[in-house]
Amino acid sequence: MGPDTQDLLAALRRAGVTDASAATLDRALYSSDASLYRVVPTAVARPRSRDELLACVAVARGTGTPVTMRGAGTSIAGNAVGAGLVIDTARHLGQVLHLDPEARTAVVQPGTVHATVQRQALAAGLRFGPDPSTHTRCTIGGMIGNNACGSRALGFGRTVDNVAGMDVVLGTGEEVRLGPGSTSRAGTDLAALVDADLGHVRTHFGRFSRQVSGYGLEHLLPENGRRLDRFLVGSEGTLGVVLEATVDLVVDPPATVLAVLGYRDMASAADAVPAVLAAGSTGELIACEGLDARIVDVLRGAGRSVPDLPRGAGWLFVEVAADNLAEAEASAARLVAAAGPLEARIVTARAEQAALWRIREDGAGLAARSLARPAYSGWEDAAVPPEHLGAWLRDFEQLLGEHGLDGVPYGHFGDGCVHVRIDFDFDDGGARFRRFLTDAATQVAAYGGSLSGEHGDGRARSELLPLMYDERSLALFGAIKQVCDPDNLLNPGVLVDPAPLDADLRPARPVAPVRSLLALAHDGGFLGAAVHRCTGVGKCVADNAPSGGVMCPSYAATRDEKDSTRGRARVLQEALDGSLVAGLASPEVAEALDLCLSCKGCARDCPTGVDMATYKSEVLHQTYAGKRRPRSHYALGQLPRWARMTARLAPAANAALRVGPLARLAKAVAGIDQRRGLPQFARRTLRRSTPTNAHSLMSESSLVDVDVWLWADSFTDHFVPETGRAAIEVLEAAGLRVGVIDERACCGLTWITTGQLTAARKIVTRAVATLTPYVESGVPVIGLEPSCLASLRSDAAELVPGAGAVGERMLTLAEFLATLGEWSPPDLTGVEIVAQPHCHHASVLGWEADEALLRRAGATVKKVGGCCGLAGNFGVEKGHYETSVAIAEHALLPAVRTASPGAVVLADGMSCRIQLDDLAGVPALHLAQLLASRLP
Repeated sequence: MGPDTQDLLAALRRAGVTDASAATLDRALYSSDASLYRVVPTAVARPRSRDELLACVAVARGTGTPVTMRGAGTSIAGNAVGAGLVIDTARHLGQVLHLDPEARTAVVQPGTVHATVQRQALAAGLRFGPDPSTHTRCTIGGMIGNNACGSRALGFGRTVDNVAGMDVVLGTGEEVRLGPGSTSRAGTDLAALVDADLGHVRTHFGRFSRQVSGYGLEHLLPENGRRLDRFLVGSEGTLGVVLEATVDLVVDPPATVLAVLGYRDMASAADAVPAVLAAGSTGELIACEGLDARIVDVLRGAGRSVPDLPRGAGWLFVEVAADNLAEAEASAARLVAAAGPLEARIVTARAEQAALWRIREDGAGLAARSLARPAYSGWEDAAVPPEHLGAWLRDFEQLLGEHGLDGVPYGHFGDGCVHVRIDFDFDDGGARFRRFLTDAATQVAAYGGSLSGEHGDGRARSELLPLMYDERSLALFGAIKQVCDPDNLLNPGVLVDPAPLDADLRPARPVAPVRSLLALAHDGGFLGAAVHRCTGVGKCVADNAPSGGVMCPSYAATRDEKDSTRGRARVLQEALDGSLVAGLASPEVAEALDLCLSCKGCARDCPTGVDMATYKSEVLHQTYAGKRRPRSHYALGQLPRWARMTARLAPAANAALRVGPLARLAKAVAGIDQRRGLPQFARRTLRRSTPTNAHSLMSESSLVDVDVWLWADSFTDHFVPETGRAAIEVLEAAGLRVGVIDERACCGLTWITTGQLTAARKIVTRAVATLTPYVESGVPVIGLEPSCLASLRSDAAELVPGAGAVGERMLTLAEFLATLGEWSPPDLTGVEIVAQPHCHHASVLGWEADEALLRRAGATVKKVGGCCGLAGNFGVEKGHYETSVAIAEHALLPAVRTASPGAVVLADGMSCRIQLDDLAGVPALHLAQLLASRLP
């Protein structure tokens, strides 16, 4: 840390800024956003109050330190990274200060997440109109910086159209309260600039709704009320810092339907947009989005469920609002008739509409995985007047071909705005990237378009502004910057005096070719390629639990960037790029991975397919190879071994562990938190307690007298054999002959999660050899512990070639029961169930079969999203207790507390049942136990 950095931190501390850091870990976390750019900051500040935010700006001015506002870190243009002080308001300044339903306004802090505003507004029958695809995590301050729009800007307007006022500190230090009729020194000076060039401003700015590039001078025109607050919207943090904002709210439509229109290709879909716009009336047409079939193919290829879509390779998603459903359907039918699709569907069910919108919202991440090579942002959100959209898309496709590139377009077609991810190759340091962006900017300008339609110009396009604007306009931009930020401290390198678009490109940096023990087949076996899957779109910093997602439980508990999937990926990228973080064995990597639960949530929920649990296993393997490991790795990481060795002495072992001093000693030796209980070993294992049902394929008779096999995984066998006995009871009641696989077959999960991969490979190899004859016999094999079955379906394939096929052919209990055509579940009518799917169940196996079975039985089901917080060894390890409890308090424990008396708590995972017992004294049942308890 240099003297300038020390001076900056000391000045921040003297000014009362308590959360500021120049640690390598923090600098790595904030070195990138969702763009292609990497700029390592000098320091990071996370102000806790308005006064601290003002102090950050004042200190920066006093020390001559550049300032970059972070927002949610989801900037795709590179306008949220900078070399000086990066300010993160999302950590502490995220409150809705006041919501007035009558005035239809909300007053918010700059770090307030869009979804937080929306949740409170919807409770009053209102909504904040613009809704970017990142609405679950983007901040209002960031939306103001970029003039964010989103899918429904067509019906509700852009951010700029929904700002009622702002408190801002300008680069000059002037603190101003802005709104209709407000006055300020800067406002007077800017008005004079515009008045000196009225004709030019009127003819060159505000030509169509998505002209977002540059500064929005049209808002300073006298006929537009000289709205300095709205002028600052879209200025990308180059002129001022938002302290507080008042936003307008609109009435949430009583009824909406989604018309999905299929076309031959995306250009044909774009051709239909003018007809859709002409047929839709004001207040009726809310959204008109384009989606490429290749994005949907990514989901289908991953085995994810996709609602039925009409025939076509490109679709328009057209949302229509009305006072009631019948009117909305009639309007949608009229729009479909006007738009001439190959085929169309009108979707009325809310759940199905939501599923389709989630696909569109995940477009950026899914598009990055939709081509043979990784696809990147960079030329991301250009816009043209909608009447030119079809022609522009055809020219754009031709331009891609001329440069040897491919891209997947989607976006806000009703506004003429196209998002795209392109398979740029950066082996040349970004030369072809530069050539393509220059040609594309020239071509979009020829259509009267804008280089940016909502994300801002940032580092990616600011250098190209002379291709869109003439010298007179650029001179006005420079004069505006001189008025508001004469020292060029606010987001330098953006819009005015721009940085070269090919400077600081993250993909152009060399990545250490670290070979992994795990296959990482989709990434060529290289850990560096795997961790660079993360593009920073930041779905992991959203609260995904309410929608049933799992990712990322540790971030939901701590709200610390290092505990997000994105933060961990950034640190690993820096470790493998080899300049800031000193390799995988560095303390920064250890700290970033420490609170990763290995929940596998990101493997399913992350649009770009990041699997941090797998990366953590590989990093731990490489870090501790030939070295002494933490005590918990030997104890908890090899738990099935100790359970097997203790099996015949279980009663004595359990008695000993109930003696206080011995229990405390055992916990200390094993690295277990003293506040945790210790699980009891089964007095009799499942395999030993079912002698009349135990079979082996070594017995020829078993081939004919068994209808279904139960796999006695290590946890079911040694800790909870009662779930196995319940499953046998349910299956025998269905008239089936049940066999329990007698041979030992451990999935190796605890070795895998602690990075003991060499041993894990041997264990998994033995398990696969044992189980293969069973799955190949044609007799179904059921796994009861979801984490173990999930490990066979996913982790096994990473360790042993072809091993994943064994897990894929094994079934959960619910999956198997769903195959029995004549079987009916026990009657659960009137039963309220609070269900916590094990995180591996939700993320790897899928819980859909379980939910369908329970509903078929007549139960009322409340599925809890997120993770229970125990996650195998994680929650019992010393140092993790507080985080484990906080994760449980995020969704699970509140759901259990608010359940009605008599509700059944369902948790198939042993970890989840232990967590509920430890923290709430709540007995939870496995699905097998619930069904067995209701048998006639």
